[in-house]
Amino acid sequence: MNRHPGGDEHTLNMLRRSGLRPPCRILDMGAGDGGAVRLLRSLGYDAAGLDITPGQNVERGDFLRAPMPDESFDGILAQCSFFVSGDAPAAFASAYRLLRRGGVLMFSDVDFGGVDDAAQGAGFAVAYRGDMTGAWREYYIESLWLGTAEYAPCLPEGKCGYTALICRKE
Repeated sequence: MNRHPGGDEHTLNMLRRSGLRPPCRILDMGAGDGGAVRLLRSLGYDAAGLDITPGQNVERGDFLRAPMPDESFDGILAQCSFFVSGDAPAAFASAYRLLRRGGVLMFSDVDFGGVDDAAQGAGFAVAYRGDMTGAWREYYIESLWLGTAEYAPCLPEGKCGYTALICRKE
């Protein structure tokens, strides 16, 4: 099972929408087991990963306080990671700090409303917004069935979805 809705195909779709080409430098914020890092490297990108509980080819660290210098990356990939950080606005701000001018954030995560505002509040221009709620529901049901689901609370009204954004640092 993939570690995020849409799996590798979703990662590739976001990469296509980003316009980034090898060998540009991409950081996977919340890289987990390093699957996306391996995929990016296989395509010729200079990819790195950062996670609190890292897998192979992933550096240990908290992306809210990323140990990398400002403007170190052309692109940042963040799939299913900003919400679980506990501070999505700080995660957007960290991504903004790490991106070079003209850099691209490829984001997808649980959305309770306000991810566009959080991205724009950090300084990003939202170039693309996609609703992936259907894919997220399928992913979550499969996770429940397999016993691998992590708790994902929703607002009291039950209004939550899954959003993909392509954001640019202008």
